[in-house]
Amino acid sequence: MVDTKIGLLIGTRGIVMSAQKNKTNPSPELMLMLAENAEKAGLDSIWVGDSLVSKPRFEPIATLSYLAARTNRVKLGTSVLLPALRNPVTLAHSLATLNVLSGGRLVIGAGVGGAFNDDQKKDWLSVAVDPAKRTKRFSETIQIMKKLWREDKVSFEGAHFTINEATLYPKPINNAGIPVLLATHNKTGSDAQIVRAATHGDGIIGITDSPEEYHAICSKVDQAVLEQGRTLEGFQHVYYMTVNICDDVKYGEAEARDFLMNYYNVNHWGDSWGPWGKAKDIAARLKEYSDAGAETVVVRFASWDQKLQWDRFEQEILPEFKNEVA
Repeated sequence: MVDTKIGLLIGTRGIVMSAQKNKTNPSPELMLMLAENAEKAGLDSIWVGDSLVSKPRFEPIATLSYLAARTNRVKLGTSVLLPALRNPVTLAHSLATLNVLSGGRLVIGAGVGGAFNDDQKKDWLSVAVDPAKRTKRFSETIQIMKKLWREDKVSFEGAHFTINEATLYPKPINNAGIPVLLATHNKTGSDAQIVRAATHGDGIIGITDSPEEYHAICSKVDQAVLEQGRTLEGFQHVYYMTVNICDDVKYGEAEARDFLMNYYNVNHWGDSWGPWGKAKDIAARLKEYSDAGAETVVVRFASWDQKLQWDRFEQEILPEFKNEVA
């Protein structure tokens, strides 16, 4: 394996779920502990997710700002942010500010977001966004943010947003702007997502594809990037992997499914996530995604005991990747 970077998903959704379950206020202590431990252990990055009323959690930009103040080195990522829920100018401003305050450590994983059931649709309807128009709104938002980060007097006219000679400061520390990795999946069979990633993305992030499927989508997007006349230098390939580390595979699977059912309120993942079970099997699977083209693998623990999962991950899996994350 060559230069594989390891990231950790800080499960703010799980923290809020546990607080709701116990009728207590959510505490930042767990996510702070995980973030600090990830940095000490040499991980490349820490990540947080995004949703509104359908899956309550801490707001991602505020959360990463908090974690930025308590860390010094790790990259700070979203997996994934839903830009279409927000106004593109205010979002660009918030992200540029976080980029500067964190010393340029921000990476944006961004997705269109789901609207496949009534719960998911509530996220969009609660902010007066038509769920059916979220894809076009997403594309326009990405374009606007990138222009605002790189240019002055930006004008844009689209189906959802119109801007006239807007100049945004602060600009991100990096002259190229903030890396934006677009959620792209082979399973969907969508050519539009490939074109979108190749045209507007600085990389891709996958979540439910098998290693073979992930390799296929990486190849398709890379080819499309070259066809756009762009270079693959700096174009990132990230995979988001969900695991449960447990010596009893059946117990691990049961806990993971209970956690994910509470997390999503519906089983829409089937058998796409995992593995659940022994550390050696999870390490082997992680290496498969690395071999399939993932330069960074982000790990999420599907467990109610995040600290135990972290301890086992650090002790039993991470040593195999020390050369990559040190």
